Amino acid sequence: MESRSHALWAGFFTIALAILTTIFALWLGKDNILRTPYTIATKLSVAGLNLQAAVRYKGIKVGNVSDIDFDEKNPGQILLKLDILADTPVTASTFATLGYQGVTGIAYVQLDEDNNLPTIPVGSNKKITQIPLRPGLMQNLEQHGMAILAQTEELSKRLNSLLDSNNRQSLISAVDNIGKAAAAWQTIPGQLEPVLTTLPDLVSQTRSSVDAFKVFSDDATITSKNIRALSDSLQGNDGSFAKLNVTADQIGNSLTLETLPGINGLSREARSSVRSINRVAETLNARPQSLFFGNTAVAPGPGEAGFTEPKNAPKTAPK
Repeated sequence: MESRSHALWAGFFTIALAILTTIFALWLGKDNILRTPYTIATKLSVAGLNLQAAVRYKGIKVGNVSDIDFDEKNPGQILLKLDILADTPVTASTFATLGYQGVTGIAYVQLDEDNNLPTIPVGSNKKITQIPLRPGLMQNLEQHGMAILAQTEELSKRLNSLLDSNNRQSLISAVDNIGKAAAAWQTIPGQLEPVLTTLPDLVSQTRSSVDAFKVFSDDATITSKNIRALSDSLQGNDGSFAKLNVTADQIGNSLTLETLPGINGLSREARSSVRSINRVAETLNARPQSLFFGNTAVAPGPGEAGFTEPKNAPKTAPK
């Protein structure tokens, strides 16, 4: 009897200890933190996302994924339920994307803000509020994968066409030409060596030429100054040009007042002499004998003293 009573008390103690342990565990596991439920409805792939996956707002953990289920009203759509801290600043511009941790491939929900949308707070009541899910990096790669593959295929075709037999021969020829050009380029330093050797002398001669040109420039400057001074002296009021002008004026006045009248008188005398010579010439032409016998007296004309009418002259009838 005694052993049975001990076993009964041990059973009661074990049951009481189990009940107390359960109550203590429930008390320890009780979460007093206020959380707000949100829902994400999407038709995108959520590969790698598990229950209790982290929800991060700009990199800070603010909650967990509480449920992943299909939408019975909309086939092909997935519903994600999130429990997020009540003080998380979720607004109407908040959107979600899927991020992946390192190389493990475990997904989490990343919340961020779209600055192009209004920032009116949502979720202020206790109702579930939907947050849009946008394609993340992996989703964008998946969506654009076919385009990238097509572009890669097109690039491969172009490379194959570039590396066909004819183009390969052209490339080989181009490489050979480049090698020849490089070999020719290596000979250039040897050809330039004589030029480089004479370069110091050329620099010295150039410096001497520059010095000579400087001296010539200085002499030209002095000559120009002398010419300017000579020009000023010639063009001055008492200069040679002014005296030459005065002399030219005097000569012009002398020619006008003295020389030209004398020339005019000489011209008149010359004309008179020419007329006399003409008369003498006419006389000689009419009576050449006058050159030997002298001039005979001219018979008086009618009305002159000593005029006698010829005898055989016809008589004119009186009017």
